[in-house]
Amino acid sequence: MSQLVKEIQAAEEEIILGNVILYPTDTVWGIGCDAENARAVKKIFKIKEREESKSMILLMADLDMLKHYVKEVPAELEQLLQEQERPTTFVLSGAQNLPQEVIAEDGSIAVRITKDEFSHRLIRQVGRPIVSTSANISGQGTAAAFKDVSESIKERVDHVVRWRQDEAVDAKPSRIIKIEPDGKQSILRD
Repeated sequence: MSQLVKEIQAAEEEIILGNVILYPTDTVWGIGCDAENARAVKKIFKIKEREESKSMILLMADLDMLKHYVKEVPAELEQLLQEQERPTTFVLSGAQNLPQEVIAEDGSIAVRITKDEFSHRLIRQVGRPIVSTSANISGQGTAAAFKDVSESIKERVDHVVRWRQDEAVDAKPSRIIKIEPDGKQSILRD
């Protein structure tokens, strides 16, 4: 069994137990859990010392998974996903089948269809979206690489994934685009 498969299995077990993991994503290192587990999501807010009124990004495997979590997938989304040259998060209206802890006050959610091998395979194994929020205390610098993650974060999570820890990457957070129900788009972060 490869090291990648072992790490995915270990992370899957932690997520199913309702635990919080520290893991590599398609952008920066993230803190994550089962997006459907309200208790685990609350634990992430506590770890990050973040206000619960701020929503978090949800990583999904594909459009089929997304269809379960929003009332209507915008027609433009599939084309936008094909055109993206870098990881992009989309803020979509009409969230459903998720706890309030991951839904913004306006009823929207922030989602990213990940192509990263580790996170994509993990989401497929778990069968549900995974929360993805930067591995830092709220207001502090983003951890682009594992070496940048603070010891306090490493100590507060339930499991640290041992995959891609040695990579020296120049990662940055995803672009964020909001798609309104009428199709209007606005860039929230570039």
